[in-house]
Amino acid sequence: MPRSVNHVASRAKRKRILKLTRGYFGARKNVWTVAKNTWEKGLTYAYRDRKNKKRTFRALWIQRINAAARLEGMSYSVLMGKLAKAGIEINRKVLADLAMNNPEAFKAIVEKVK
Repeated sequence: MPRSVNHVASRAKRKRILKLTRGYFGARKNVWTVAKNTWEKGLTYAYRDRKNKKRTFRALWIQRINAAARLEGMSYSVLMGKLAKAGIEINRKVLADLAMNNPEAFKAIVEKVK
């Protein structure tokens, strides 16, 4: 009995991955083995960088809060300590947004904890 290979499925799988690698440079877009390896590594980077994105944004928020707090004559660490002591539960994302887009509201929060 001759060997039966499901060529329709295997070709469809190859086409799907080659479609996902469209736009890559050189052989990465059209050579099956290279494209497959590149796509798999891209998934690894995507997983890793979804985690790193959270770190990066937290660092950005802290920098923005620190800059705004120093305009009010207070450092970031002192501000966060006083917020905790005053029982004001506001996260860094919202605090950074206030510092950037609504400085008077941020100033009111700083005045409350002083």
